Formats: sequence, C-alpha cells, structure tokens
Amino acid sequence: MPNFEYTAKNATTGQILKGNYEAPNRDELIGHLRKNRLILVSLREAPRDIKISLPGKGIGTRDIVIFTRQFATMINSGLPLVQSLNILAAQTEHPKLKEVTKAVVFDVEAGNTLADAFSKHPSAFSQLYVNMVAAGEAGGILDTILLRLATFLEKNDALIRKVKSAMIYPAVILAVAAGAIAILLIFVIPVFQDMFASVDAALPLPTRIVIGLSDFLQNFWWAVLGVIGVAAYSTKKYYATSPGRRQIDRLLINMPVLGDVIRKSAVSRFTRTLGTLISSGVSILEGLEITAKTAGNAVVQDAIMQSRASIAGGDTIAAPLEKSGVFPPMVISMIAVGEQTGGLDEMLQKIADFYDDEVDVAVSGLLALMEPIMILFLGVIVGGMIVAMYLPIFNMMQAIQ
Repeated sequence: MPNFEYTAKNATTGQILKGNYEAPNRDELIGHLRKNRLILVSLREAPRDIKISLPGKGIGTRDIVIFTRQFATMINSGLPLVQSLNILAAQTEHPKLKEVTKAVVFDVEAGNTLADAFSKHPSAFSQLYVNMVAAGEAGGILDTILLRLATFLEKNDALIRKVKSAMIYPAVILAVAAGAIAILLIFVIPVFQDMFASVDAALPLPTRIVIGLSDFLQNFWWAVLGVIGVAAYSTKKYYATSPGRRQIDRLLINMPVLGDVIRKSAVSRFTRTLGTLISSGVSILEGLEITAKTAGNAVVQDAIMQSRASIAGGDTIAAPLEKSGVFPPMVISMIAVGEQTGGLDEMLQKIADFYDDEVDVAVSGLLALMEPIMILFLGVIVGGMIVAMYLPIFNMMQAIQ
C-alpha cells in the first residue's frame, strides 16, 4: 500500500500539521483528513529512501553545477521558486537528482525554507551549499549566491582533479612496473633456469638471486597477494582512526614533491571555501567550522579548528595558522592584512587564485619529475634482471675462448 506524505491545516485553529498515512489512493487519504476536520495543503506519495553517493559516485559535481547555474538563471529572471524547481526536476537527466529535486519541491510547498529542504539531502547538497543558500535567502540575493556557488564548485572540482592526476600517475606507473617484473619472473626467468640446469654450470650471485625470486613468486604468489591485501586493509582501517588519519596526512603533506602539491591544494581549498562563505554572509565562526570539515586533510583541519577557537576567544585567525606550520608565510601575512583592513573575503579569494596556479605548476613539475624517475627505475630493475640472466652465458663464452 502506498505511503503518502501530507501537509494539512486544522480548520478550527489554523495549525499546520505534517504527517504520513498509508492509503490505497489519494481520495482515501483526502477523505480521512476531512473526517478529522483537516484542510489539505499539499500531498505526495512518499519517495523511497534515496541513497546517493558523494559527488563523483552518485550525483556528480558537474550535475550539481549545472543544476545550480540553471536555478540561478531562473531566479534572476523572476520565475517563482517552486516553478523554477519544477522545471529543474522535469529537465534534469540524472534520475537521482530528479527525485531529490521533487522532494525539495514538496518540502518548499509545505512551508520549509529552501535551505531546510536542501539540508534533508546531505549526499547531494553539502553543508557549505546549504549554509550559503540560507544566507542568500536571508539577504534576498539567492541568485547571486547560487552563481557564486556554481563557480566555487567548478573551481573546487578542477582542483581535486589536478591533485588526483598527480597521485594516480605514479600509482599507475608502479602498477605497470610491478606487472612487468612479475611477468619476467614467472614466465621468462624459468626458461633461462631450465637452460642453465641442462648445462649444470656454476651460476653468478646475481643470477642465483633472480632465480630465487622467480622460484619464490611461482610457489608463494598467494602469500605475496595476501600480504599486499592485508597491508592495504590495515592501512585503510588505521586511516579510519583519528590518530591514524593525522599521522598519515602529516606524512603525506611532508613528502617531497607530492607533499608540495597536497599542501598547496589544501591552502587553495581552505582560502576559497572560507572566502566564498564569508562573502556570502555566513559568519566567520560557522565558515571556519564548515571549511574544516571540507579540508580533506586532518592536519589542515586541526589548524582551522584552532583558528576558530582563537576567533571565539577574541584573537586573530592568522596566529594559530602560523603555529600549525602548514600554511606558508605569505598566506599568513595576507590573511593578517585582510583581518586588519576588513577585506578578509577578498584577500582569501586572491590567495586561492594564486594557489590554483601554484597547484598547476606543482602538478606539472611532479609529472615531469616522475617520468624520468620511473623510466630509470624500470630500466635498472628490468635491465638488471636481464643482465643477471645473461651473465652465465657470457661466462660460458669466455670459458670456450
């Protein structure tokens, strides 16, 4: 039997009531409400539970950006809020976003604010998104806030893609190298091993080491896979704990080359997020709390929360950020100037724009450095194995001469 969500008004007191009721059809529910002296305001069939992954898995960032820009355009053109949402629900091609938008329409029609309606779908609309929409509603500048949100989401998504490309490239190269070495050890080395066994000659130490590795991998490949699996699982579980996350994030941010990319991307994300929130009318304390949750690095998150505590105690943002050792001196100085001049939001946006370019340069430098390193690594390992297998042949040729 379908479950209906309804909003009704008490005919006597005028009180607004919301509830759920199972009925064979809408007419049955309407009759039930009339018997209880309730006037129907809005009605819909309750949607099933909507399970949406984070952007990139369920509703992607690009879908939210398009939704936000179209919504801003319609609001700016003077279309009513509910009509704009209905148009978005009708034209979006993403099935999950369509269901979410329909649910938002129902909640808005029932008397909820747009921010409250969005807040019921945290998998689609982040806390940052909801707070900015609430600020836009309160200030009467919803269309401006939505456009600002869309721009922020686009830039943030581009930043995340840059960092992912910097981290995925070495991992892919290492995986290819591991595959090539495994093929050599399992399929190629045994051919040489059989040939040397038929000659029954003394083998050089490098050759014996390579043959030993080949024998081990052929007989205990399952143990190798097991160790890799256990190590990956243990690391994941350890990272899920607060101390583990802090330790691993600190290790990552202090790594040579890659750590520079992570650090600069963290600075860019922090400054752009906080600058966008402050310029949209969100209080600085609430903005810092939201920014900390979206930092993506436990070390940066701790530094931001210390800044929040500093602000709450009447001090400045800059001092705790400087103590963390994560943020470069230039960033600290510019934030301090922004606090003193009252233009913190503009200063944060300038820092973010600068560090977006810095991330581009750092990623390009990382990729340019990784290519020769990986080529050298493969050359030494694979070349060393080949030389080790040819050493006995060279020795035999010298003995014949």
